[in-house]
Amino acid sequence: MELNILKVFGLSSFTFFLAMFFTPALTHFLYKHKMWKKSARIKALGGGEAKIFHELHKDKEVGTPRMGGVLIWFSVFVVAFIFLILAKLFPSYTTEKINFLSRGQTWLPLFTLVSASLVGLVDDILQIFGKGKYIAGGLSLTKRIVLVLLIGSIGAYWFYAKLEMSSVIIPFWGEFNLGWLFIPLFIVTMLAMFSGGVIDGLDGLSGGIFAAMFSAYGGIAFFQNQIDLAAFCGVVAGGILAFLWFNIPPARFYMGETGVLGLTTALTVVAFLTKSPAVLLIIAFPYSPLPGR
Repeated sequence: MELNILKVFGLSSFTFFLAMFFTPALTHFLYKHKMWKKSARIKALGGGEAKIFHELHKDKEVGTPRMGGVLIWFSVFVVAFIFLILAKLFPSYTTEKINFLSRGQTWLPLFTLVSASLVGLVDDILQIFGKGKYIAGGLSLTKRIVLVLLIGSIGAYWFYAKLEMSSVIIPFWGEFNLGWLFIPLFIVTMLAMFSGGVIDGLDGLSGGIFAAMFSAYGGIAFFQNQIDLAAFCGVVAGGILAFLWFNIPPARFYMGETGVLGLTTALTVVAFLTKSPAVLLIIAFPYSPLPGR
């Protein structure tokens, strides 16, 4: 038990300090290359006016760098790689125990986090430097939805066919087998989570909410004895807290799509790995989509 606690909280603390170490270099790069939007958005991704969004973000989108989410997923990836290598090069009970990468619990959420974050990174770059009719302003709403649906479909297939999971836990009811309906539920949940990314761009809001959500699922995973998954949530939360340290007013940078897309898709995977997507209705309530995205 003591080693499990050390694993979760020790790795999350290590990630926090590692991300803090990376921050000066990332900040220098983002400001040197002016990685922010050149004009504030006045239209929603669907084509209509985004009045609420514009009022919330008009003074923040221009002059404050995007892509701060790189700090989170890159730190998580580095920590996972470090302790995987340690377990391979210096095999022992301790190093193998501290290594939190496992096929049944953490390979899928880590892969989802990194791959979705890289897709979001491309979108951020297009929003900042994109020119021309089809790429200026980043990926369209349709393209983003298609990408999320694709990621969700791959994840749902992996759960259903590879991990042979098709049930969820309903609070006060118990485990409920959905059969093939597990697949569309997974995809819709991932899409719903992504739709709430409007909170990015408000100082401290996205970091605070994401840290709370991953911490909550880390607790659920720990008490379900999914220690590797709990450690993964702790590591992500550690990276988010380092981001939040520099995102509180006045924000040094914002997550951008590379943070929002990676974290929302990874959180969906974590929710289904714990068989507790229904708990998202409570945990993710502050993350509910606002009009005008």
